[in-house]
Amino acid sequence: MIYTLTLNPAIDLFIDTKAMQPNVVNRTENYEIQANGKGVNVSFILKRLGIENCALGIGGGFTLNYIEEVLNAARIKNEFVHVKAPTRINVFTHVQDENQEYKLVNKGPRADPEQIEALLTILRGLESTDILSLSGSFSEGIAPTILVEIAQIAQERRFKLVLDTSYQEVMETLMYHPYLIKPNDHELASWFGLTTIPKRDELIELGKTLVTKGAENVLISLGGEGALFMNHQQVFYGNAAKGTVVNTAGSGDTMLGTFLGGLITKKGAKENLRRALAAGSDTAFQSWITDFKRVPELEKQIQVKLIEEWGN
Repeated sequence: MIYTLTLNPAIDLFIDTKAMQPNVVNRTENYEIQANGKGVNVSFILKRLGIENCALGIGGGFTLNYIEEVLNAARIKNEFVHVKAPTRINVFTHVQDENQEYKLVNKGPRADPEQIEALLTILRGLESTDILSLSGSFSEGIAPTILVEIAQIAQERRFKLVLDTSYQEVMETLMYHPYLIKPNDHELASWFGLTTIPKRDELIELGKTLVTKGAENVLISLGGEGALFMNHQQVFYGNAAKGTVVNTAGSGDTMLGTFLGGLITKKGAKENLRRALAAGSDTAFQSWITDFKRVPELEKQIQVKLIEEWGN
């Protein structure tokens, strides 16, 4: 079974408005309410690829109830540890006159030690045939050091661990050989103490360092510039598709979910990266995650190149 883990789920309110002016009532053109959280998004993507999975996490209140209802309606299994305060609501506003997107992201509710331990107990029940994909930020009360604890559990229980989170503690998980790590270029630079984003050749070397230190696979998101993928044998680069960006929330999650689905179904690296980039682009071009209908057409824009053969 594939499990996704969201330690700070959210309801995302997506607003489309012609203009945004201070001190007046701004009438919106359209809005959507979306059950969200990075791991939750990965669950939706896997389901749309026909891959059964279970969404795990921590949250609370009427907002978490809504997320659970949407997951249930999509026939995605889910198991959340409930806290007292409501799960957060984030606001993403697309302003047509400016062609700009404004993002307002809240912290999320506090989890206490007993609730965190309840979640870890669930993870200790995973088996060697399972995959756990952890994505996103953590609610208050959850220290980033939980990443190391989860990596230790993964090694002990022998299940595969996927990490898509910005915390520096990801570097401490490498000794436990995570199956896949998906940083973006900003996160990767931060992990290595760099204050500016390196050029592509330097990013490749940093990604290879993650592999050398223990990661089995590394997928580096470059935003509108595409992505890099590397494992112990090869390094690939693929460009992103071009189009009108509507909402970038969920684009990286889509790329991860699609790429993970390809790994599970044994797709070749080039084919897998091309489809993941096309799916991530399609999500950015609409208000919510891709339904994969336009992905084959977008794939035609994407060229995946073998950059280097190295390692084993």
